[in-house]
Amino acid sequence: MALPRFHVIVLPFLFMIIFSALASDPDPVQDFCIRTDPSTSAAKLMHPSCKNVSNVSVEDFIYGGIKSRGNFDRETGLAAKSVNVDTFPALNTLGMSFVRADLEVGGINVPHYHPRATEVAYVMEGKVYSGFVDTESRVFARVIEQGEVMVFPKGLLHFQMNIGDEPAAILGMFNGQNPGLMKLPRAIFGSGIKEELLEKSFGLNRKEIDKLKRMFGPNN
Repeated sequence: MALPRFHVIVLPFLFMIIFSALASDPDPVQDFCIRTDPSTSAAKLMHPSCKNVSNVSVEDFIYGGIKSRGNFDRETGLAAKSVNVDTFPALNTLGMSFVRADLEVGGINVPHYHPRATEVAYVMEGKVYSGFVDTESRVFARVIEQGEVMVFPKGLLHFQMNIGDEPAAILGMFNGQNPGLMKLPRAIFGSGIKEELLEKSFGLNRKEIDKLKRMFGPNN
């Protein structure tokens, strides 16, 4: 599915340019550094090697991987395409990354958080129930529609659900090169935490815990 009309696309990228000025990553010490070692993950790369400046062209700064949506997860109805230095080497050292998220009707982006970045979510199309929870367990949530944005402060739990009658699409922009992603269901029930602790924490019995572990285990 193609992205929405031109004027709907331009605005989020203007937000992204402004947002990058507030990046939490260290300031770059050169104009750009087109990463040349994509086999090394962004999380582990400390001293990247850069493409020779004389070999850099405008094509290095263009990425078309989010023209269409990704594959939908059967359980959640979410299709997400992350864009970071691993997929778009020109982002290296610029302190930013982003994601295209499509939601089928009724689809959800499960409660999750990014430990290393604030996110701005721009609704490209559709109607999305969107919100976050602060450290006092207060929920800040409402329906946002095409053209609206919502900010999720760094490290806070947030979520989204398509409540409209048509598919929804969101562009999420991060002020960090490697924001990280912790999905709560998998982090809790798919990480190997001792069953007894989970039973006492959530008031569930062993059978219920086992079911949730099968649902959210590392192979799902």
